[in-house]
Amino acid sequence: MDILFNKTIEMLSVILDFRSERNKVIASNIANIDTPGYKPKELVFKKQLENFIDNGTEVTMTKTDKRHLSEQSSHTFEVIKSEEAVKIDNEMEKLAENNLMYNLTVELMARKFKGLDSVLREAK
Repeated sequence: MDILFNKTIEMLSVILDFRSERNKVIASNIANIDTPGYKPKELVFKKQLENFIDNGTEVTMTKTDKRHLSEQSSHTFEVIKSEEAVKIDNEMEKLAENNLMYNLTVELMARKFKGLDSVLREAK
């Protein structure tokens, strides 16, 4: 099965997880814009993606029940705080960029599956 999916599907899945979590962090920054002393947060992902691409290292989960799906991995992202105040323009820009990148990743994944579908249909 790895020959069909290689690392592309898993990498895109991790990126979708990151984009989803980043959206939550940005939304939290926007929601707390008027909170006195609130410092904006950001998600750090670059190191984890580099490790995945370079070494193929993964975070493994323990299967505690026979009904659990196998081959799932859990990815954690580091949240860091900024020392600057929340600026709505910056946060809205980050939100727009994040949404575009999420949509791009979904499109890439859809194309990967479409290509696999074409290959399987031709193989019949």
